[in-house]
Amino acid sequence: MVSITISTAAKPPPFARGFPLTIDVPNDATIADVKAAIAAKFPKFYSSRQKLSLKGDRTNLVEEKKLSDVFNGKTQGGELQVKDLGPQIQWRTVFMVEYAGPLVIHPLIYHFPRLWYGKDVEHSALQKYVYAFVLLHFIKRELETVFVHRFSNGTMPLVNIFKNSAHYHILSGLFLAYDVYRPAFSQSSSYVVGTFRNDPTFLWICAGIWAFAELSNLHNHLTLRWLRPAGTRTRAVPHGYGFTFLSCPNYFFETVGWVVISVMTGSLASWLFTVVAFVQMALWALKKHRNYKKEFGKSYPRGRKAIVPFIL
Repeated sequence: MVSITISTAAKPPPFARGFPLTIDVPNDATIADVKAAIAAKFPKFYSSRQKLSLKGDRTNLVEEKKLSDVFNGKTQGGELQVKDLGPQIQWRTVFMVEYAGPLVIHPLIYHFPRLWYGKDVEHSALQKYVYAFVLLHFIKRELETVFVHRFSNGTMPLVNIFKNSAHYHILSGLFLAYDVYRPAFSQSSSYVVGTFRNDPTFLWICAGIWAFAELSNLHNHLTLRWLRPAGTRTRAVPHGYGFTFLSCPNYFFETVGWVVISVMTGSLASWLFTVVAFVQMALWALKKHRNYKKEFGKSYPRGRKAIVPFIL
């Protein structure tokens, strides 16, 4: 057994008073074992709520890392610091809730226009296509959350469910649905009648591009799933369709799908959601791109960009 001192990086939660403390763990202990030992002393301070790092260092230590590696083989007298991450919630739960918003909001506005606009709306082919695209997209996202995605972290801060849900429920839910299904886009609207927005060929071309983007996005997600064995944080260099040019082609194809809807409709609400979503995905993609290059070094393909081929 070895002894480790645990101090706090910030004020501990009220149910975990008593730091600094000393715990004894096996010689081959990992960071996960240390977290479990802390949770054994303070049951409400569960492992996923803890962030462990070296004293004076903010770098998060992954649970699989052995203490012998953290302290270069010398564990006696070693000191770690723990930070309270606050109440946590499952990533899968957050995704299910945020994607469910548009699946509820769009049908409510599409099928009950009198409640929102004060009159009935004879939906144009354009509105029908958009309605189908949105529902299929978020049904796909829900199914991927359940059957495809494997998360490197099991939980995230509870507050994220409100932030993430607001993004989807308001921007791609309420704003987009209210704008696109209103009378200005209806079957008799001058904005639609006699324009390309009512041209079956144009709508079918858009449907084809949208379907291509959605299926490509799904293919990328499946590729990432196959790289990570269940229950692990294993990371490997993704290859194949889309990954030849990009670190995050899934974000690129998702953007293409929303650009199609925005071009079809010309809706300001659609463009707002598309731009906001792209900016957020670009930030994630750039971070992942940097992490890939840092982790895999020269073995990572040099010609790849983060999210937009040859550009970004």
